[in-house]
Amino acid sequence: MPPITALLPAYNEEISIGSVVLRTKQYADRVIVIDDGSSDRTAEVASLAGAEVLRHDVNRGKGAALKTGFGSLNGSAVIITIDTDGQHDPADIPRLAEPILKGEADMVNGSRYLNGNKKDTPLYRRLGQRVLDAATNMDSGLAVTDSQSGFRAFAPGSKGAFHFKQNGLAIESEMLADAAAAGLRIQEVEIGVRYDVDGSSEHPVAHGVRVLVRVLHDMELRRPLYYFTVPGMFMAGIGILMGLDFLQTFYRGGSLYYGPVLFMMLLTLVGSFMALTGVILHSISRIMGECKSELVMMGRASRETSFCEGKRARDN
Repeated sequence: MPPITALLPAYNEEISIGSVVLRTKQYADRVIVIDDGSSDRTAEVASLAGAEVLRHDVNRGKGAALKTGFGSLNGSAVIITIDTDGQHDPADIPRLAEPILKGEADMVNGSRYLNGNKKDTPLYRRLGQRVLDAATNMDSGLAVTDSQSGFRAFAPGSKGAFHFKQNGLAIESEMLADAAAAGLRIQEVEIGVRYDVDGSSEHPVAHGVRVLVRVLHDMELRRPLYYFTVPGMFMAGIGILMGLDFLQTFYRGGSLYYGPVLFMMLLTLVGSFMALTGVILHSISRIMGECKSELVMMGRASRETSFCEGKRARDN
């Protein structure tokens, strides 16, 4: 069985980091804390608790912390990511790692809502979560129930699928989209969560809006049909309906006004342009995807050829 390495991104978590590290060590062979430029004693407490500590000189965001953590690994261990505010229970680590150890998944997402709504989840959080889940699933083509979970497991060798373009908290959605684009097998398992220890320094509404904006921006490239074509067709449809109504009014001898007619023309033209832009970008993205797949296959073939040639040379 491959070893389990836990990555714990942390920023000013000196109160909870010690207990999280100690409990995580019960279920992981290696615990790495990425101190993202904390101004308190997070790194010192994590080290005293027995974790390996990687440090950023300045705060760069959760995405950057995960990038540093993934980059420090050699791809031979099951990777667990877990938040350090104390909301997650490290006892769920075996449940997350099980599908990977059985060879059933490449990525496992810990979900708070897999079997319905948690009664202790604040209503405003759940409503915001539904919006982010819908946007993330539309962007990635998945059907996950908890897109913002920071408690996940990854198979050995899967880290190359992730680009870590987002430095902030939108990294959760980005990693799901990257995993789907790479064709990783994704499963969800139920996890517990505590909200009485929420140590987030950012207001949840502001956080949700910021993540939603980032996901929609990412959708511009990953799902241009959703981002451009669907809204464009909706706008053009409204413009056409307005135009038909104006024609009916004119046919019956009524008067047309410059403002509404100009607005109708603007809706129709802009909507049609957006719809066409989405179709063109979708075609380009498909061509790029096919080219990328061919390059990957060529790279595999080249490595296999080099291996065979090396083997023949050694045999001779």
